[in-house]
Amino acid sequence: MLSRSAMLEKSDNAWSTHMRATLALGAPLVGAQLAQMAINTTDVILVGWLGTTELASVVLATQLFFVVFIFGTGFTSAVVPLVAQALGAKDPVRVRRSVRMGLWIVIGYGILTAPLLWHAEPILLKLGQQPDVAANAQSYLRVAQWGVFPALGLMALRSLVTGLERGGIVLYVTIGMFFLNAIVAYVLIFGHFGMPALGLHGAAVASVIANLCGFLIAVAYVESVPQMRAYQLFVRFWRSDWSMLREIVVLGLPISLTILAETSLFAAASLLMGMIGKLELAAHGIALQLASIAFMIPLGLAQVATVRVGLANGRGDELGIRRAGAAVLLISVLFTAVGSVLYALMPQALGALFLDTRQADAAAVLQLAVPLIMIAGAFQLFDGLQAVGSGLLRGLKDTKVPMVLALIAYWPIGFACAWAFAFPLGYGSKGVWFGFVLGLAAAAVFLCGRFWILVRRHKQTAR
Repeated sequence: MLSRSAMLEKSDNAWSTHMRATLALGAPLVGAQLAQMAINTTDVILVGWLGTTELASVVLATQLFFVVFIFGTGFTSAVVPLVAQALGAKDPVRVRRSVRMGLWIVIGYGILTAPLLWHAEPILLKLGQQPDVAANAQSYLRVAQWGVFPALGLMALRSLVTGLERGGIVLYVTIGMFFLNAIVAYVLIFGHFGMPALGLHGAAVASVIANLCGFLIAVAYVESVPQMRAYQLFVRFWRSDWSMLREIVVLGLPISLTILAETSLFAAASLLMGMIGKLELAAHGIALQLASIAFMIPLGLAQVATVRVGLANGRGDELGIRRAGAAVLLISVLFTAVGSVLYALMPQALGALFLDTRQADAAAVLQLAVPLIMIAGAFQLFDGLQAVGSGLLRGLKDTKVPMVLALIAYWPIGFACAWAFAFPLGYGSKGVWFGFVLGLAAAAVFLCGRFWILVRRHKQTAR
């Protein structure tokens, strides 16, 4: 007869248990990702009402900001498996060390990247962008760059909250940030309620305020809840822990480069679109925003994958690793399929949300955006699989090989095909997006395949 502990272990690894745990943690994290993306989407929609030049400017500015921000999230993402495995091994000291040094890295990273965002205009001009668009983008970024610190700080604190599988607070904080940003942006962009009309600056100010408030609320939560306060994250915060900081950098740098490989692909695509024309760039921005919204679901599930696999890995549970991975992959496929159908059936209605139809060139932009939105729907499945596959591998603390695989998939395959389809083959803006599909499909095969190869190796080693 099985002992009570063995029975519990068996029950914990039932398929229904893994599916419920994935959905329970995934729902707030996906919701938080959607709310976070809604902040940026609100800015793009409101700025789009100002005109095509402003829309093109904010597309470039937010892409550059996002590249800087998302590279930084690689280091905060490294904290997640460290925290999860420390929790699985019941090591509270290591939990505190991981989160604290993660916050140290956020501060240093924000300081190092500030000059890049401050001097964005000459960079964009050298990359072939139009002068008025580049000037507007730099003006936006000189305000928005201050949001890097609180935004990444919030991500570092999320590692503890999600590791303890208490993701609900993440959702509530992010929803609050969304509403705050929407109200402040609406008031400051257009100058309502007696406030000056700041245009692009208004959107940037609203984003900084929302991120700062979200971070401060997260700090207050961690310090007020006894379970969180027990880790004493901010007690003697100034004390260095170089060995842990080095471990986060070693684990996080490949993650950052992996993330950068994908996000820089989309940023490079925006530059290709800018070379084709201003209307094409605006249309691309609409389709990319919609694709990014749909991507928030698998991105949230990727965080679940890291936590669930990390916890199982920390306690040495091989069956738990396999079933946790399979559960997240299945749920991701189901949700991305729904998004693909929606984008294929309603491209014009969705694209029209981002434009003031009274603008002279709105109809032309929408006409260009519709086929791109349909292609965006088609690649959702691959985008979701590659995101979750990357998250699964992080749960195993496997980051170096996935970095190489991602670089191959996104650039020699994805970008090369995007350029070839767009220019030599003459497909223009649609060709760029065809390249996306091929690059993301390759990444999905590489990363998911890598995870299952490692799982089989672990199983054979355990025997």
